[in-house]
Amino acid sequence: MAGHSQFKNIMHRKGRQDSIRSKMFSKLAREITVAAKSGLPDPTMNAALRLAIQNAKAQSMPKDNIDRAIKKAAGADGENYDQVRYEGYGPGGIAVIVEALTDNRNRTASNVRSIFTKAGGALGETGSVSFSFDHVGEIVYPLSAGDADKVMEAAIEAGADDVVTDEDGHYIYCGFEAMNEVSKALEGMIGEASTVKAIWRAQNTVPVDEERAQSLMKMTDSLEDDDDVQNVYTNMDIPEDVLAKLSA
Repeated sequence: MAGHSQFKNIMHRKGRQDSIRSKMFSKLAREITVAAKSGLPDPTMNAALRLAIQNAKAQSMPKDNIDRAIKKAAGADGENYDQVRYEGYGPGGIAVIVEALTDNRNRTASNVRSIFTKAGGALGETGSVSFSFDHVGEIVYPLSAGDADKVMEAAIEAGADDVVTDEDGHYIYCGFEAMNEVSKALEGMIGEASTVKAIWRAQNTVPVDEERAQSLMKMTDSLEDDDDVQNVYTNMDIPEDVLAKLSA
């Protein structure tokens, strides 16, 4: 179980999380509403809803917000959101996957295409870059869950495929179809995870220099700022020396 998937280092943006807190809550609420609509509005009977609530709690989303999002799913006048995936290339040919929940496909497609174009990238067809990613489950634990060896042993026993431990926590990866089973097994051994979600994990990452990293980070920031966009994944690898300069 070796090999650090460095795609997530794009998220290390100093101070950014505070500035988008309300927007993040809005996106989490949308995920909860969609999950509640997909089954029963009871998290004990709806695995997708249970995970959506768990992930919202991990971001300190207030209980009132969570309850409102669940109730919204039961409303006859509630919006219907479509899950849409966009794929393309950013500056320097870096592969990008964008996941959205939208009530207006035309609006979202236009916005996403515009952001790609302004960044010097190009939006492609579905499947144009996803072949170079694996759709997997990512189960995240804080460092307080135990040392790397303990978490590794639990992950192996639970049926996970890979574990990465760094200064931010323990990242456990498993097959998409096995995500619920593995997360439940881990919960019984080392407690409840911070987050459990499906992600697109790049099979291979591409190192970028400072100039290209700045362009790509600006592009991904613009994508994440769009109300309809839920997640952005790339195969970009920002080397530690470049990341240090960008974080200074």
